[in-house]
Amino acid sequence: MNKVPLTVRGADKLRNELQQLKTVDRPRIIEAISTAREHGDLKENAEYHAAREQQSFTEGRIQEIEGKLSNADIIDVLKLDTGGRIVFGATVDLADEETGEEICYQIVGEDEADIKARMISITSPIARALIGKSVGDIATVIAPGGEKEFEILEVRYI
Repeated sequence: MNKVPLTVRGADKLRNELQQLKTVDRPRIIEAISTAREHGDLKENAEYHAAREQQSFTEGRIQEIEGKLSNADIIDVLKLDTGGRIVFGATVDLADEETGEEICYQIVGEDEADIKARMISITSPIARALIGKSVGDIATVIAPGGEKEFEILEVRYI
């Protein structure tokens, strides 16, 4: 299976969620199932069925996170010698060549992407256009709405 890039912060977030699921949620659900069993007939016990459904979801999420972490290529951008070029994990300030509007994005793995938090996937058209560029370069993004050009104002590695 291919390795999936993940930032250090993204890996830490997944590890924290996994810890929460294993040490807090799983025992709470097991207790809820045990309590619901004490109520008698399991066929018509809504509490029991709800707890089992929650258990199934939690166990599935635990497996999903463990799989992601086992296939992750955790990249610490602070330890890379980038030569000022945009690489995975970089935070980039851009100016839209047409409107002059400034925007900031961090390039992250697919699982970390959150456009509201200005974190874009490495596989997005914008990120693909930015990779390898430096401050002052113009990046041409080929998007479904047509071509857009962005000037790279600043590159940070945080």
